[in-house]
Amino acid sequence: MSDALIKIKNLFVEYTSQKGISGDKQTIHAVNGVTLEIFKGEILAVAGESGCGKSTLAKAILHLEKSKSGSILYNDKDVLKMDKKQLKEYRKSAQMIFQNPYSSLNPKMKIIDTLKEPLDINTDLPDFEKFNIIKEKVEKTGLDINSLNQYPHEFSGGQRQRIAIARALVLNPGFILADEPVSALDVSIQAQILNLLKTLKRDFNLTFMLITHDISVIKYLADRVAIMYLGEIVEIGSKSQIFINPKHPYTKALLSAAPHIDGEKSERILLNGDLPSPSKLPSGCKFHTRCPYCMDVCTKASPEDITINEGHLVKCFLYLNKAESCTAPNT
Repeated sequence: MSDALIKIKNLFVEYTSQKGISGDKQTIHAVNGVTLEIFKGEILAVAGESGCGKSTLAKAILHLEKSKSGSILYNDKDVLKMDKKQLKEYRKSAQMIFQNPYSSLNPKMKIIDTLKEPLDINTDLPDFEKFNIIKEKVEKTGLDINSLNQYPHEFSGGQRQRIAIARALVLNPGFILADEPVSALDVSIQAQILNLLKTLKRDFNLTFMLITHDISVIKYLADRVAIMYLGEIVEIGSKSQIFINPKHPYTKALLSAAPHIDGEKSERILLNGDLPSPSKLPSGCKFHTRCPYCMDVCTKASPEDITINEGHLVKCFLYLNKAESCTAPNT
């Protein structure tokens, strides 16, 4: 594996919000001590149910959300300690593709202006060079160069997402955060966009962090997978390690919930209750309130990362003594 492009260590992100009509303040613990590396040239998928902190983590990496503590290193430079000038340079190299392509595009701007705006803000290039850059990225994303004088509402959802991808590419970034990039699209279009992302990764030597809850998307695109629960990474490993040999009970439950269309059968694992509120985190292991294998220690202490094998880590007391010889259930 190549060197890490992004190194996140012990990252915490919290919000303060008002509760109900009483107006009492409460703290939302969105990201809770995440430590993570994203390697150059890979696609790292971060998966988990809605409300687990995936999108907040992505926005914190780009410093679009303020972090409480921890560090985020990009090429060994701490993003959280950058001044405005340094952040501007960083954001040339790190771009984001949002979930809803319509809401992420200004409806009052023509597409040519939307694509030209990042170049106007971040470069002093003459207009003809800007247009050459835009033309290259538009052609790479499969858009019609003759449609650039149209507005977002004149395009389909898939075309709008191609526009958003082209906009993310015009500054030639090395790292792209893709937050549910196909979930708002028709199923017939999703495969086209996924194939496009795979091609762009190869052609531009990109590194991706993919936020998704769709197991089929992870299977197709990802190199490694991080499973997130209540703001923590509870398991991480290569795609094959996670899909063939999942260890955390939450990972197993997520994989069992995915539909199978290839004839493969698996027993559905049903969890007790809903995801707890991030304003009232459980003590000990945060998953213990829903875990079918909960032990007394799980209610009192938080598990540390346990190595199953190279690159495969899990936060679970079931594997505390010896990872591979553990007798924990596999279903």
